[in-house]
Amino acid sequence: MSAASSQVPAHGSPLHDAFVADVGSAIVDGTYPAGSRLVTGELAEQSGISRSAAREAVRVLESLGLVGVRRRSGIEVLPAARWNVYAPEIIAWRLAGRGRADQLRELSQLRGAIEPLAASRAAVAATDDQRREIMAAVTEMARTEQHADGTEYLDADVRFHRTVLEASGNSMLAALGDVVGAVLVGRTHHELMPHSANPEAVRWHHDVAFAIASGRPGEAADAMRRIVVEADEAMQDAARSAL
Repeated sequence: MSAASSQVPAHGSPLHDAFVADVGSAIVDGTYPAGSRLVTGELAEQSGISRSAAREAVRVLESLGLVGVRRRSGIEVLPAARWNVYAPEIIAWRLAGRGRADQLRELSQLRGAIEPLAASRAAVAATDDQRREIMAAVTEMARTEQHADGTEYLDADVRFHRTVLEASGNSMLAALGDVVGAVLVGRTHHELMPHSANPEAVRWHHDVAFAIASGRPGEAADAMRRIVVEADEAMQDAARSAL
């Protein structure tokens, strides 16, 4: 499955997943504000799914921290402070809604904190297989850089960043692979990625790969920091242009 097709993880049937996405995005976007009460039967009727399927979908929303379910008080929409903000679903819904600017800012700040560190650690801890995978990903990015808004470039970019996080040897950094992947997928999905990649950004990806391959942690961190800053500036510019 390509990165572009996996922006939001599937949980069940298409109708079930559509229900989760519709209600989840409505909560994230403020259509159902914190404190709102939802009724399973009414939601099921509106969405054309069975009550049992709606209950299963509500359990997914509960696992994401979007709603709380109590036997006598029903379904309550929870405040944003309770959301699992690292869930790819919530990242995707925030990027698609009115909270896009805030989500882009927060994600860029997170990436700026974790990815240079991961690149530095990968230069010390990466296995030979991980070094080869990182190099293969940047080679594919260079091959497709004139179609940077396409699936092949996106898949290679996601693979590069996910492998660097895994190669850090830190399981907590590696666990953020889905978060960074959701950022990259969202950038393409919401047309915040140029058709042709910034040549400097592609070169910096190569710099990271070669620094990791040759065991130079400082250089790997510096190049990754440039990648994150450039991506943030490009996304913010594209978002402002779309207004």
